[in-house]
Amino acid sequence: MPGVPAFILRRLYVKTSLANTSTGWEFTLKNTLGSGYAHGLLPLRVDDAREIPMEHASFDSDDGQVSFDRVSKANTFGLQMNRSIVISVAGEQLSAGAHKIEFSFIVPGLGKLGFDFTDDVASG
Repeated sequence: MPGVPAFILRRLYVKTSLANTSTGWEFTLKNTLGSGYAHGLLPLRVDDAREIPMEHASFDSDDGQVSFDRVSKANTFGLQMNRSIVISVAGEQLSAGAHKIEFSFIVPGLGKLGFDFTDDVASG
């Protein structure tokens, strides 16, 4: 079964949302493609080199922050239509300038999907 091309999935990323926080960094996804869910998340990758440990990446949900390593068939990563979700990474902040972030996930019936985006760290 064919997957969804990365250039379409890349539209999930909210441009200029990549920003440092007091505890690390974050970015925002907004689903304008159609509701869906993943039963697995893969480690984020930064600048083609650094892999973020699964327990350091999380997303906000109705039940609070959920670590990437807690996502499973019983505890899915949902992305409802027209809703935003913040992906947070605990640890070191990103240096000034542009960074390439890779985000991959496992979707029932489609397998591994993913996309990357490059953006400058927002100031503020």
